[in-house]
Amino acid sequence: MIRISPTATKAGHSRLCLIDSALVSQKASDSRKNERRREIHTFHDGDGDTLQRMLNALQPSSYIRPHRHIRPPKAEALLLIQGSLAFVAFKDDGDIEDTGLVLLDPKVGKFGVDYRAGTWHTFFALTPDTVIFEVKPGPYDAATDKEFAPWAPDESSDQGVVYLAGLDDRFRKHFQLPPRSWELKLVTRDKCKHL
Repeated sequence: MIRISPTATKAGHSRLCLIDSALVSQKASDSRKNERRREIHTFHDGDGDTLQRMLNALQPSSYIRPHRHIRPPKAEALLLIQGSLAFVAFKDDGDIEDTGLVLLDPKVGKFGVDYRAGTWHTFFALTPDTVIFEVKPGPYDAATDKEFAPWAPDESSDQGVVYLAGLDDRFRKHFQLPPRSWELKLVTRDKCKHL
């Protein structure tokens, strides 16, 4: 395992790499220590690969700003490995229909979601140590990979975690799930922190 950024590692295999409980546990542990509360582990050789494959380990309260992959158009698929995940698809104006809410959880027999290029989406962990396998076409170009939703707050903004809390609450209400386990705490007058 090679560390390639503060939030990502890369497999260093030459022929094959096993996705086993040790790797999944390591990435879940890494995500607990990461300030963003998530970690990626890539399997592809580099940004130029035509098939991008990765593990994404997430903790509750990790906010991924809604986005879409449109320039160039890229479909994507997520497969749950452990935990429970909320997937949310949005209309162009940011509205959410009930059909855009997908619960991935082995307890309900739903393990993955495949979505077309240009779909506004986000996802978040409903339980600690949630890990998914993601796949989408490459190559990866940081400048064009994601188009962030103009109606959703920036990931680093004060309102990002507040927006996520609202999505989490709506999702849990829709699926009649227990209330979220994390709460917002005021740090300063203008900023909030998540637990």
